[in-house]
Amino acid sequence: MKTLRDVPVGSTVKVKKLHGEGPVKRRIMDMGITKGVEIFVRKVAPLGDPMELNIRDYELSVRKGDAEMIEVE
Repeated sequence: MKTLRDVPVGSTVKVKKLHGEGPVKRRIMDMGITKGVEIFVRKVAPLGDPMELNIRDYELSVRKGDAEMIEVE
């Protein structure tokens, strides 16, 4: 299983499935990360956390812990 955390900088991936339950999954979906959406990994902070993403024409920072819950293809 490949998650968003494993994606190198400069790559574009498509969301395959969201893992997690309840409020955590709801928060991820509220940020616009839903099945089928494309995500471009723009930058990763020097210490590896957070990741800066481009999604649905806006920029979003996501913690690595949350990125592990997003399965991509």
